[in-house]
Amino acid sequence: MQTIFKGKHFITCQEWSKEELDTLLDVSFDLKRKFAMGLDTSYLTNKSMFLMFFEQSTRTRNSMEAGLAQLGGHANFLDTSTMQISHGEVGKDTGVILGRFGHGIAIRNCFWEIGNKYLREVAEHTSVPVINMQCDLYHPLQAVADLMTMKEKLDDLKRKKVSIIWAYAKSHKKPISVPLSQVLLFPRYGMDVWLAYPKGYELPDWAIEQARKNAEDNGGTLTITHDEAEAYKDADVVIPKNWGSWVTNQSSDVIDDLLEASKGWICTEEKIASANKDVKYMHALPADRGNEVVDSVIDGPHSIVYDEAENRLHTSKALMTLVMGGK
Repeated sequence: MQTIFKGKHFITCQEWSKEELDTLLDVSFDLKRKFAMGLDTSYLTNKSMFLMFFEQSTRTRNSMEAGLAQLGGHANFLDTSTMQISHGEVGKDTGVILGRFGHGIAIRNCFWEIGNKYLREVAEHTSVPVINMQCDLYHPLQAVADLMTMKEKLDDLKRKKVSIIWAYAKSHKKPISVPLSQVLLFPRYGMDVWLAYPKGYELPDWAIEQARKNAEDNGGTLTITHDEAEAYKDADVVIPKNWGSWVTNQSSDVIDDLLEASKGWICTEEKIASANKDVKYMHALPADRGNEVVDSVIDGPHSIVYDEAENRLHTSKALMTLVMGGK
């Protein structure tokens, strides 16, 4: 078990070793048990973290705020539109100062070709750990919570068929960060990962290349298909979720011809019926009900979305405990 984490950034899961991720999961399970029993977990008494949001959040903001409070610390919510960032202050200056004020910085910035670069600029210049609460490329907090949830429900993940499936949605042009993080992380745990999407919704070539290597190194597989039915067939876990066509089209327009041509990519009971009889339906939430998924699936017996969402709390607490406390 890895034990030295203090001050370590969490910008991608890929930059953490398998041993480090295993420790993170172990601590997450421990904190979940203690939460259920009402035990004191004041591991970060008097520690403060700055949560910088460039956009909206429900699960991420509240799992971090509530989580740090349960650890004995305090989270400062920062709407970046009210900060000097809105007047042009650079990441270096913000990072240096907030690092001197507290013990950690967490950032959500999903602007395409801006978000990850901004996180790395802050991380380069601050003296405290930086946590990625989602950027244009990665959502490591979600991926780890998903992994924890699958381990709870399936135990041994080796050679389980886990299908990451594009789904139709028109609420906004969503980042690619959730499927990209999943396709990189899941093969490291020996899963048979399927990535299904209509042509035009590709993930970056470098990410697919790395995911294939992760699979090869850890006894998993990665299969890419444009046939939705192939991805559902005999799957142990299905994760139908929308993402935008950012790789092929950088326009911020939500609805276009490509999107409308793919309206049939919705998770239905009929599609679920072709999967393993005990298949688990997952979604990072919020789901675009009626577009990404029908109510009878997300509210049905195969859905574990609320357990998945709860685990955002426990994994976030574990991460903060390790990088802000510890040795």
